[in-house]
Amino acid sequence: MLDKIALTLLIIGGINWGSVGIFQFDLVAWIFGGQTGIVSRIIYTLVGLSAIWCISLLFRENNDDVERLESNRAM
Repeated sequence: MLDKIALTLLIIGGINWGSVGIFQFDLVAWIFGGQTGIVSRIIYTLVGLSAIWCISLLFRENNDDVERLESNRAM
């Protein structure tokens, strides 16, 4: 569940950075009162923490990978 929340926040952050890069428009800042607004800063912080959490996804074994390894060992 935490993985899905983190990925959702990263998608929101990615869309926001895409809008900054393409249109020079910060959607989060626009909705929540500027880049220095407290809600905007909380969202930016949550997106950053989500990115750090998702680094762990790179190093976890997928259930499919584990099952494949076990079936190869059985042969």
